[in-house]
Amino acid sequence: MFSVAPAWLWLFFVATVLVALIVDFVVLKKQGAHAVGVPEALKWSLVWVALSLAFNALLWWALATHPDPSVAAAADTRAFEFLTGYLIEKSLAVDNIFVFLMIFTYFAVPPAYQKRVLMIGIIGAIVLRTGMILIGSWLISQFHAVLYVFGAFLLLTGVKMWWAAGREQTLDDNPVLKLLRRVMPVSQSFDGERFWTVERGVRIATPLLMVVVLVGITDVIFAVDSIPAIFAITDDPFIVLTSNVFAILGLRAMFFLLAALAAKFHLLSYGLAVILVFIGTKMLLIDVIKIPVLVSLGVVVGILAVTMVWSVRTAPRVSTPVARQPTRT
Repeated sequence: MFSVAPAWLWLFFVATVLVALIVDFVVLKKQGAHAVGVPEALKWSLVWVALSLAFNALLWWALATHPDPSVAAAADTRAFEFLTGYLIEKSLAVDNIFVFLMIFTYFAVPPAYQKRVLMIGIIGAIVLRTGMILIGSWLISQFHAVLYVFGAFLLLTGVKMWWAAGREQTLDDNPVLKLLRRVMPVSQSFDGERFWTVERGVRIATPLLMVVVLVGITDVIFAVDSIPAIFAITDDPFIVLTSNVFAILGLRAMFFLLAALAAKFHLLSYGLAVILVFIGTKMLLIDVIKIPVLVSLGVVVGILAVTMVWSVRTAPRVSTPVARQPTRT
């Protein structure tokens, strides 16, 4: 697993992520449980995007000033790889967010409690994806044919996403939810932000704990889709890891922003499906046709732009759905 990134940049990345999480925790604790409005979500979304772009600029500078001429010559390419990977992860995170929204609605999670659940999900996602990316990088370095497996998987996933787009989804038949309800007693109502409560002298789980478990499992499923997508752009583990983590860091703010605008982007799943098909095809043809990273970036941006504009132009007028009350276990 070779990376062009110098050791100090690895350390700087780790320090940046830790500081960002600490700041997020401090802000979360200071604000307490409260509903996040669109202005606050937009502000934090811009902060995370600006931080990601600043790191991208630092990556370019670190490589452009590297004493090794071959590394310096690749500065532009690596910077564009980071940006492309970041946009792909941000795009695929949108579909992840819609599933989170469905989970929160199903359990009628009060908006004030959603921030904590998402924060825990972000930390779990960073740890999980770091391990998966390192394992994936090692597999690719040892077995080139793994790229074809990833490509075929992404292609099939894109087709499946296109077929499922626009169809109503529900958690009623979710096997994980059924299993959780069988193995643990769950209270009918929330107890603040607590995961456990006491009813009739017995310690039982609250619906919020089930939400956290479902959010974690959802992220595992989406990680299996999204991580191979970045390997179609670059095989550098540093680029794959950093673009992925920076996309995740802004997930909480993006959730509250898109939750308010979900109806306007009703066609976005179709665009994401096309992106996955494109990336999967690119990976399958990697030894036949070398698609430049700038072309990949242009395709991803173009598909997103067309899908979002068309979604806004054809957005249906729907009333706000009534949150479903959690059923008694």
